Amino acid sequence: MQKVQKGDKVNVHYHGKLADGSVFDSSEGREPLAFIAGEGQVIKGFDDAVLSMEIGDKKTVEIPVLYAYGERNDDMVMEFPISDFPADMKPEVGMELQMGDNAGNIFAVVIVEVKEESVILDGNHPLAGHDLTFEIELVSIGE
Repeated sequence: MQKVQKGDKVNVHYHGKLADGSVFDSSEGREPLAFIAGEGQVIKGFDDAVLSMEIGDKKTVEIPVLYAYGERNDDMVMEFPISDFPADMKPEVGMELQMGDNAGNIFAVVIVEVKEESVILDGNHPLAGHDLTFEIELVSIGE
């Protein structure tokens, strides 16, 4: 049987869980996730896990923080004056926004606190700081 090699297009079904067993993402009821193996299109631990799998193989892999979304970075939590927001916008906790840095890079942030005069934004990935467990099933190679 053909085994997944770097550069192969693969389709996988998966369930992603946190250490407490709660599911944070799943392909159940959707099309399989498609990506090019070994190209960094998914987190490193997931990418590494599919290499050498054969069609129909199922595995459970535990991915430590380092090979998932990394540690939380306190420097990614920022406070901005409410006056910097558009006048017609009412900032609310949980609201997702896009920000740009001085180099022109765009990144996602989430409002984590709204104070009287300022808003606290968190630019960390929601899964940063978490070890992850994935149940993976290889559906196809090269389709």
